Amino acid sequence: MNGIALTTPYLDTDADQLSFSLDQGRLDALAVREVSVGGTGVQLRLLGASHQVLAGPVCETVACLPGVAGGLPASAAREFEGWTYRFGALVERLPGDRFSERVAWIRERSDGEAAALYGIFPGSPEAVTALCVERNGSGLSWRTWHTYPQSRQIVATHTRLEAR
Repeated sequence: MNGIALTTPYLDTDADQLSFSLDQGRLDALAVREVSVGGTGVQLRLLGASHQVLAGPVCETVACLPGVAGGLPASAAREFEGWTYRFGALVERLPGDRFSERVAWIRERSDGEAAALYGIFPGSPEAVTALCVERNGSGLSWRTWHTYPQSRQIVATHTRLEAR
């Protein structure tokens, strides 16, 4: 099982509070899982303010960042020495039953992945941040989900990091 019951409440309470950064340094993490995927070391980091993924030259942060305006880009791309990085984000608002079903699917999928980590925040079993990474061709890809039961929103991200 890759899930952790967290004791710290989450800081972000709505999808609009999330920001995206590739320039943020490591933040204090509530939980960390280190894995190797296709020979690349990866750190999956759960934050009280959402997540960080460290892989190769990348430190991807999707979180509620002090002093940074909220709002995720629909997509982003950057070239790193020897690597190509592509990010995409989607925010969905789902009705009650569909939201609950999707959160259950996210937890099941995360439990079924060899390189995954998810946290369940206090207050609701549907307040989840999940990260799954896998090998993808000449690189890696990872997916993350941030669920907000109070607004029935789910933020889904998908990232590809490919060696050039």
